[in-house]
Amino acid sequence: MFKKLKEDVEVVFEQDPAARSYLEVILTYSGLHAIWSHRLAHVLFTRKLFFLARVISQVSRFFTGIEIHPGAKIGRKFFIDHGMGVVIGETCEIGDNVTIYQGVTLGGTGKEKGKRHPTIMDNVLIATGAKVLGSITIGENSKIGGGSVVLKEVPPNSTVVGIPGKVVIQDGKRINNNLNHCDLPDPVADRLREMQDELIQVKQQLEQLKRERIKDDGHSNL
Repeated sequence: MFKKLKEDVEVVFEQDPAARSYLEVILTYSGLHAIWSHRLAHVLFTRKLFFLARVISQVSRFFTGIEIHPGAKIGRKFFIDHGMGVVIGETCEIGDNVTIYQGVTLGGTGKEKGKRHPTIMDNVLIATGAKVLGSITIGENSKIGGGSVVLKEVPPNSTVVGIPGKVVIQDGKRINNNLNHCDLPDPVADRLREMQDELIQVKQQLEQLKRERIKDDGHSNL
């Protein structure tokens, strides 16, 4: 147990360059507090002490702003950066070496029973404000861009952006975890540019037809 707690602290230093000392991390990092509270709540949940597990979960939510259902399964080296507004559902499964940012939701899409929350494989990064909804799988080594809404399966080694989320990079190679939030492809903006180009072409064609009609009318008058 203590080895796992130490590992949770060490991953903060690996992922956050602002971390300065063990004392600072242990006392002030809300993401770390939420993970530790969840590990305790999850043990109680697996032993069917559901009420006590939910109490610990809700107390943690009150102090950290991070809501993790006690039933969620979380692997090693899980890192929550900042963390305010993070929500992780009951049947969510998270692999090893996963990083998520503030405002991320790993939620369901309705009132269905059974597995209704995402499965996040190893080495996944989910950026600020992203929503991953439903019983879908995010493949290993993938990235979810900030503000994306993901409703479909994501293959391994992919980068997803947009609403709804679309795979924009998939090259079969491991993707570096240094996600540049400001430099990602935007399929929505690309489509808007295509529509603008089409509109310009239509206007040009109308102008051409107008000129030809005026020319034909001039010949008719002669």
